[in-house]
Amino acid sequence: MAAISEASFSASVNRQSMAPVGLSIADTLPSVNFGFDDLRDRMAKFTAKFDAFIEQGRKRVLEERNQFRINIAEVQEDHRMKKKGIEIIQVRTSTHQQTLEKEEAETREMESAIASLSAQRDAQLAARDNLKRQIAQSQAEIETRLAAQRAHAEQQEAQQRFNVPELDFWITNLCLRIEGAGKTDRLKFVFTHIDEKNWEREAWFELSTSSREYDVKHCRPKLERESVEKVLEKVNESRELVVLLKGMRELFVEALKTSA
Repeated sequence: MAAISEASFSASVNRQSMAPVGLSIADTLPSVNFGFDDLRDRMAKFTAKFDAFIEQGRKRVLEERNQFRINIAEVQEDHRMKKKGIEIIQVRTSTHQQTLEKEEAETREMESAIASLSAQRDAQLAARDNLKRQIAQSQAEIETRLAAQRAHAEQQEAQQRFNVPELDFWITNLCLRIEGAGKTDRLKFVFTHIDEKNWEREAWFELSTSSREYDVKHCRPKLERESVEKVLEKVNESRELVVLLKGMRELFVEALKTSA
């Protein structure tokens, strides 16, 4: 800028020396050009750039502030949402805890009820088993009594078969006595005076009365089964006891004679 002023001053001096004689003093004064127009223009451009820079800075600051506010708002909203979410989780946790406590209480009640029902069931089962045993015992006693009654009735019936007027006669004449054989459906017939050498010697047979057909189960001395079957066949046909008594006595007498 000093160079510009210096050049302007030199030009003014030259014009002044070349000026015609007779000019005024003012005209003879040197003309100084400071370059204000250029400076003004440059200052205007600088001001415009500075204003633009300031405006851009202001806009950037405003944008950053707005963005900061937006970020703050987002952070606050996020914080609010998280806080709300935490509250919801806390409520759900509390509800879940209450539900668990309620379910545990219900479970304990159910277990207590089940235990009580199990105890009642066990007691009822024990009572039922005891009752079954009592019933079985009573039934066994009843069956025993019925069996005894049936046996007694069968024995009475069997004895009634031989309860004829002539039975006493044959007992006396055949030297016979009737005994029990240890079973309700059997009678033992014992003969004496069948051995000429020993009148006290006994011979006997057991008669089964369990069915309608007579049957000889055992005898002493031992007789041939075929001979016994022949006697039984006659007895079952005639249904007369005297046939059996006479036939068996004859077999015993013959057997003793043969053995002698």
